[in-house]
Amino acid sequence: MNKLVFATAITLAMISLSGCTNKSVVRYGDATAVETNDINFGSTDLQTVAGQMTDSLLLSPVVGTLTANTRPIIFVESLKNKTSEHIDTESITDSISTKLLRSGKFRFVDMGRVKAAQAQMDFQHSSGMVDTSKAVAFGKQVGAQYMLYGNLASIVKSNKDQADVYYKFTLRLMDLQSGLVEWADETEIRKTKGKEYISW
Repeated sequence: MNKLVFATAITLAMISLSGCTNKSVVRYGDATAVETNDINFGSTDLQTVAGQMTDSLLLSPVVGTLTANTRPIIFVESLKNKTSEHIDTESITDSISTKLLRSGKFRFVDMGRVKAAQAQMDFQHSSGMVDTSKAVAFGKQVGAQYMLYGNLASIVKSNKDQADVYYKFTLRLMDLQSGLVEWADETEIRKTKGKEYISW
């Protein structure tokens, strides 16, 4: 009898412990915390490259001259992803554009929304549902004076014990009228992953 009671107690204890270990817990984390669980391009890398390049552009003497008496209009081209990874380069572009706009030094035209804007203007003028005297006039939009564009490239080297990834992010500002590149900069990130041997 004692063996049966003892076996039952052990079984219940194991069930109880296994129930505790399988519970999932969701918590809020720090969005700016350093991400180190993966060697691939991650949120920390995105924040780093966007922040460094935007600061470099805003602190440039050339940009200081360009924005001394006016707020130039910029078109931001989608970044070229030349890495072997799937990277959401639109997030990098959005972060850079937002920070530049918040600086109060630039204005933007959003080429990604031109078709949507045109559809709305067509609706205002041809649907018969909008007072045409209050419709937005065609041919009044302002074009960009400068284009901001860049590339994200990587070099990956790995073997069975170690992996090394080097990222280079390049950004340029071009005067659309003259075709001259007024500003350019680049930033680099290197990430390594290897086995650590712990002695006891």
